Amino acid sequence: MRKIKDYLPWIIYFIFFIGLLIINPGPHYIHLAARIIIYGLYAVAFNLIYGTTGLVSFGHALFYGIGAYVTGMLVKASTPELFYLYILIGAFGAAFISFFIGLLTLRLTGIYFTMLTLAFAQLVWGLTFKLYHFTGGDDGIQAIAKPTLLAGGVTKYYLFSFVVVTISIYILWRIKRSPFGSVLSGIRQNPQRITFLGLNVYKNQLKAFIISAFFAGIAGGLYAGLDGSIHPDMLHWPTSGNAILMATIGGMSTFFGPVVGAGILTGLEEIVGKYTEYWSFYIGIVVLIVVLLFPNGVLGIKKFTGSKNIEEKEKEVVCNTGN
Repeated sequence: MRKIKDYLPWIIYFIFFIGLLIINPGPHYIHLAARIIIYGLYAVAFNLIYGTTGLVSFGHALFYGIGAYVTGMLVKASTPELFYLYILIGAFGAAFISFFIGLLTLRLTGIYFTMLTLAFAQLVWGLTFKLYHFTGGDDGIQAIAKPTLLAGGVTKYYLFSFVVVTISIYILWRIKRSPFGSVLSGIRQNPQRITFLGLNVYKNQLKAFIISAFFAGIAGGLYAGLDGSIHPDMLHWPTSGNAILMATIGGMSTFFGPVVGAGILTGLEEIVGKYTEYWSFYIGIVVLIVVLLFPNGVLGIKKFTGSKNIEEKEKEVVCNTGN
């Protein structure tokens, strides 16, 4: 029973996203589903430091945007056939930048960490406007071509995104269930106890920050190929806010909560945006209601992940330290 409960979210995940291809609702909805899974990866990557470690980064759009811009600019400068490689380069670029940002910001805690991550993201966002000949300024970069294997319809790109996102989410899932993930959970609960056990809180937070940035960069690169364009708003603070909303709405204490939150938020934007130009106002009301009614998120009502309780995690940390 425990095994079935652990893998139930994966079963639902595959049924939903593969089922869409069987139903075939049309290119528009396939494109919408591709956006959801890409945003889902971005939100799950963000939740590695938000829900697991307890760090609130309000500048995570920086890594998402770096992945998108590196991928898009390299494709425009060379050939779309290397698109797959460029996504990885963009992700490693995001991880590289996150290493230096993490060295500075993780020395701080609470609101100071949050505001400093926001400051770095806003700095790079401003540079994308100033470096017009390099980044395209407020026009961004358009007409980013897809490789031959992914051209000719959104379904091919949806399948490619689904495979990449699923592999990435699975890696993050394994990380969260590993002894390292238990240490991160322990840091959120009681960093002093983790220090007492002989573990370095700062180094473990930095590792989580880099891993989170890497997968956020992959999500950004995938999105660049989906729409064939990138723009400075991908680096702006509302994009960081969206990651927080997705994780909060879905349930930051559950692994698949951010994916559900991505689906809810993207679906709301799609539905409400059809009927009014003040869609952001109405979405804000809906999100407020959801947060008030379900403070632990939609999946927080009942944890489908079958995750271990805090005592079990702490025991695992102690055993791992003893080894």
